[in-house]
Amino acid sequence: MSDSDFIKSVDDLRDLLAAVSDQVPGLLRGLRDIIYSKEAAENMADAVSTFYKKLVEAGIPKEEALDMARGYVLNLREILGGKGGLNMNIGDFATKSKRGGDED
Repeated sequence: MSDSDFIKSVDDLRDLLAAVSDQVPGLLRGLRDIIYSKEAAENMADAVSTFYKKLVEAGIPKEEALDMARGYVLNLREILGGKGGLNMNIGDFATKSKRGGDED
């Protein structure tokens, strides 16, 4: 390895991983708290209600608009926490990290 390499030894790697494992769970908990806050819920409710109202105003029958609004919410949930999404169920990760391991 050259002098310009960031990680020069196993000890450097160990120190880096220890720092990451100390910091990441707190960062993830903070992110979870932002996404699942009262303010985030109010913003999502505003977005869904606006979406529904705009559909109805555009002439979509109320029942169809309601189905489309439900689909909108489900898509948002999938993006944030579903398969292939960001999977924001980070409380489990943070808890496992705090206990010191993955128990799957």
